[in-house]
Amino acid sequence: MTPRHPFRFGVQISAAPDARTWRELARTAEDLGYDVLSVADHLDDQFATIPALMAAADATTTIRLGAMVLCNDYHHPVVLAKEAATVDLLSDGRLELGVGAGWQTSDYAAAGIVLDPPGRRVDRLAEAIPLIKALLAGETVTHDGEHYHLDAMTGTPRASQRPHPPIVIGGGGKRVLSLAGREADIVGLNINLAHGRIDEHSGPTATAESTDEKVAWIRAAAGDRFDDLVLQTRIHLAAVTDDRRSLAEAVGPALGLSAEQAMASPHGLAGTVDEIAEQCHERRERWGISYITVSADVLEAFAPVVAAVRGT
Repeated sequence: MTPRHPFRFGVQISAAPDARTWRELARTAEDLGYDVLSVADHLDDQFATIPALMAAADATTTIRLGAMVLCNDYHHPVVLAKEAATVDLLSDGRLELGVGAGWQTSDYAAAGIVLDPPGRRVDRLAEAIPLIKALLAGETVTHDGEHYHLDAMTGTPRASQRPHPPIVIGGGGKRVLSLAGREADIVGLNINLAHGRIDEHSGPTATAESTDEKVAWIRAAAGDRFDDLVLQTRIHLAAVTDDRRSLAEAVGPALGLSAEQAMASPHGLAGTVDEIAEQCHERRERWGISYITVSADVLEAFAPVVAAVRGT
């Protein structure tokens, strides 16, 4: 039987015009009942993830803070662990640490960072995750691997959450989702971003049938720990509307999806508040998805859905 965790909602906000607006956005997300405020990790026009999360932490009291997700290629695991532990400690244990293999080709090209094949990036992530966990737990780590070399490195400060903040690993391919099944506390189900952008190539990996396959990969890799995993999905299109089909017909083709496929995809939520609530329950029943993250542009519009579904 697919486990049923209570629903949680996150909102991803990665930029603001100034400090005052950023603090107000963080407080608004908290006041509207969102469980998590997350910040992406890209090299384009957005905030740096860690300092933005710390500023949000200082402006709020209860909302959790998500790195969704830090690109492993941009952050050495020792530095990442120290920064994450510091945020977790100074926020009184509110961090959710997401780490991914990297995907956005424009970031790599603009910064002159070598974009290795996906398999090598996932290999590097797989080596980094146990190191990050150990350092967050305050362990002393000696490691001589293919990608990283640590010589009696002690993780300081010690993260507030024990043994470490929840680890989020997400993606759309078999290898990274299998890694997530073995290592993560929260598994982010996403479309496959092997092409480095979201376009018509992404659509076939956003379907309900593709999601069936992804959950099967996670389950096989997780084994007995599967029931403890929280499954999260990033909603790329969320809209409260009384004409769900017309919206699907308008946007589906841009992602290579028919209207029916777009409406069934777990990466979209559209309809009236009651219809969206029903979709959330249907998707939790089918796949176990209980943690839903929407974009900043629907922060307020989606609040009635959060109020209706959260915690059930």
